[in-house]
Amino acid sequence: MTKFKLLLLLVTVILSCKKANTPQEPLHTLTSWQSYDETIDLAGTQELQNSRMHLKLINSKILDKNTIWEPVITALEQFSLERYAALTALILEKSIPELQHSIKDGKFTYEELALFYCYRIYKYEHDNEKQLNGIIAINPQVIAQARALDKVDKSTIDPYSLYGMPILLKDNIGAEGMYTTAGAIALQENSAPDAFITKRLKAENAILLGKANLSEWAYYLCTGCPVGYSAVGGQTINPYGRLRFESGGSSSGSGVTVAANYAVAAIGTETAGSILSPSSQNSVVGLKPTIGVLSRSGIVPISSTLDTPGPMTKNVIDNAILMDALIGYDENDSASKKLNKQYIQGVKEASVSGKRFGVIKAFLQDTLYQQATLDIEKAGGVLVEISPEQLQLPGFLTLLNIDMKNDLPAYLKANASANITITDIPSAVAFNKQDTLIHIPYGQQLFEGIVNDSTTADDFADIKRNLEETGRRYFDVSMDTHKLDAVLSINNFHAAYAAVAKYPALTVPMGYTDEGEPKGLTFIGKPLSEKLLLQLASKYEEVSRRRELPALYAE
Repeated sequence: MTKFKLLLLLVTVILSCKKANTPQEPLHTLTSWQSYDETIDLAGTQELQNSRMHLKLINSKILDKNTIWEPVITALEQFSLERYAALTALILEKSIPELQHSIKDGKFTYEELALFYCYRIYKYEHDNEKQLNGIIAINPQVIAQARALDKVDKSTIDPYSLYGMPILLKDNIGAEGMYTTAGAIALQENSAPDAFITKRLKAENAILLGKANLSEWAYYLCTGCPVGYSAVGGQTINPYGRLRFESGGSSSGSGVTVAANYAVAAIGTETAGSILSPSSQNSVVGLKPTIGVLSRSGIVPISSTLDTPGPMTKNVIDNAILMDALIGYDENDSASKKLNKQYIQGVKEASVSGKRFGVIKAFLQDTLYQQATLDIEKAGGVLVEISPEQLQLPGFLTLLNIDMKNDLPAYLKANASANITITDIPSAVAFNKQDTLIHIPYGQQLFEGIVNDSTTADDFADIKRNLEETGRRYFDVSMDTHKLDAVLSINNFHAAYAAVAKYPALTVPMGYTDEGEPKGLTFIGKPLSEKLLLQLASKYEEVSRRRELPALYAE
């Protein structure tokens, strides 16, 4: 070897050692989010015909967005933009089985999947022209959890499982390590324990990605106020029509984040329309189960009579996967039911051939609804036009008032951390009056109504019974007469009837208006018919394929 070659070899070795011992420089630097003058955007909303879209603010007055991604900032700075771009085609709009197969094939890891979603949250929430305000918090342990799950043999993972899938929780669902706020400043630092369904997610090795924004107190605080607003999270924004279309409520953050692919899926909650509304408004699949199919323990309540959590996903099979994962008997929930996993297999066996669908005659003037019924008919479904009697639901607000008057103090006693000062509705009302501009810019008329509601226990029992009977009569007359498997509705138009009847409802993307606003086709069935509804919806989804990724969030 010549002296020159020997010298070159020594220099190469020295440089290699130096490179190996030098800490890697960040691949890119993430800049801080800056607030902006909202005046022009707010003025634009005042011109809209929908008065609930007349906004007073967009961003939260108390949440610095930089604190959302602060727990993962170091990991994100090491996540290259080139890798993000390469993963986009592999992850966006993909179902859980598709993601699991890609991971099994070595195309990316669970850690990269979590990083991808965390980066999307930063990418769009950092941009004041694209922000959705759908996220309140990112789980500080999300990357560590994903990294730990990568250590297993991927060939052993069931592609229809939640293993390693990043899931968002509506921020009224308890999760250790993250605050559970219900969007309210009074609960801003509420360190609540895991809800029962959070424990179920953990048992299935799902990754808790973070907390989604919501309509404050699940939209039972003010009247006529914007859906999707909370003092903690600000105004949730619809990705299909920013500051033009409602985001739906109260699971607004769950809806917009799934629509924009901020997570694989999200968990919402519903009392009467709070899953169906944001799911249909954001072109995602949302299931409101029969009361008791999924546990309510550890969830900030409105009504123990009507409340239920439910999955919100981009497609029907993912919804079934979440349902199989979330079911489980909860001895602390008096409505809880003992059920076996059945939903994934049900979707695999999906068919509408010979199934009978109640088509609401008055809705056939809606061209999207009309086309949806034709799609079902072409797939083998039998259409039966119905005109249900229009029934009133007297006492509905009273039911919510009395339930929340009783249920919220019970939740706070069992779940609120020691630093939380409110104990019931009156103390929450008093807390909010300390600073009405920040705490309740749209008022708290519903909370004040709860305080003033003096309904007796006997009258309350009668109201609950009458409402359930009315709700069931609304559907049963048509369903029993025509032997229907499901009634077809639009969005959350019949959510209140389904709620008081305790009937499950499932909405699937049905298309978009001429203005681009999403609509959902909603399947309503009798109690414990979730498996059937998922089957019917799956076949409709297969023949229609109406969901589209919102254009501003396609990369």
